[in-house]
Amino acid sequence: MLTRDRHTLIAERLRGRGSVVASVLAAELAVSEDTIRRDLRALEASGLCERVHGGAVAPVPQPVRARAGLARDEKDVIARAAARLVPADALVFVDAGSTNLAIAQALPLDRRLTVATNAPAIAALLYDRPGTSVILVGGRVEPHSGACVGVETVAAIADLRPALAFLGACALDAASGLTAFGHEEAQVKAAIARVSDAVAVAVTPDKIGTHAPFRVAPAEAIAHLVTLSPSPACAALAAAGVSVLYVGEGGG
Repeated sequence: MLTRDRHTLIAERLRGRGSVVASVLAAELAVSEDTIRRDLRALEASGLCERVHGGAVAPVPQPVRARAGLARDEKDVIARAAARLVPADALVFVDAGSTNLAIAQALPLDRRLTVATNAPAIAALLYDRPGTSVILVGGRVEPHSGACVGVETVAAIADLRPALAFLGACALDAASGLTAFGHEEAQVKAAIARVSDAVAVAVTPDKIGTHAPFRVAPAEAIAHLVTLSPSPACAALAAAGVSVLYVGEGGG
């Protein structure tokens, strides 16, 4: 089994059971415990687990309100640059997520917009903003992401044709594309990507070069990536056809 496949299996096991034991995984996958420990270190670096003696446990999820305060300055810089991608007189979809909430706050005031969103927090931020019409795509609200999810959400998205969609990114790399930690969340994001003329991802560097269990869209489906600084993972995404905009100091 390839390293990437082991990581996906372990991440799914953590999500389903809440914990894994290194010796059990080593026996099941016919690899050494040292190999499993390296896998767990890599998953911990990606925020997918917390290592404990003998194995790992699933991380305690942080709600979107808590995440909004993390790396706030970085997210604001990324958001201001991403908001400049928005065309005038267009329908724009803004997916849930802390960086996307910052994008909603940074949307330009010099153009009329219709903003569709599956995030009640983003709808509440924009509903009385001059020149902006808001469409809230409903459904069951997932408390961790603050996003509406479910079959009703996916069905409502199918009736939209956004010129641009900002998708929230759980993980992104050239090989796996855009991926998510939850199945329902991935289904909604994939539905948004399918109906949009262009997809943009605005993300802090820690999520680039990582992957999560559920596929959203291939790298080739992403038109724009906005992040802080270059990296080999960003170069691989650019080679896949993604237009990468670096906005941090020294980012070019």
